[in-house]
Amino acid sequence: NSETFWTTTGMFPQEFIIGFPKCVKISKVAIQCYLVRTLRIERSISKDPVGFEQCVEKDLQHTEGQLQTEEFPLPELQATYLRFIIKSAFDHFVSVHRVMAEGT
Repeated sequence: NSETFWTTTGMFPQEFIIGFPKCVKISKVAIQCYLVRTLRIERSISKDPVGFEQCVEKDLQHTEGQLQTEEFPLPELQATYLRFIIKSAFDHFVSVHRVMAEGT
């Protein structure tokens, strides 16, 4: 829903986990967020959200007054869970508005 979002509580790092019904192959992840400085994406192929390993970490560009849109190509990445860790921000609070994963 484009009218909802997740917001941090003011300290970093902050994280959220997205789970899939089974292990899937992901080719790309895209995120729309606001005021995120450093983002790390990790994956787990376990049945439970444990044993995460880092996929990518990136410093995002500051876009004052508008959403940041970032795409992360992750060719043939298998995952049951994706963990998004917001390591730092441009302000005390940030928001995540959309996460999209493409694959099979």
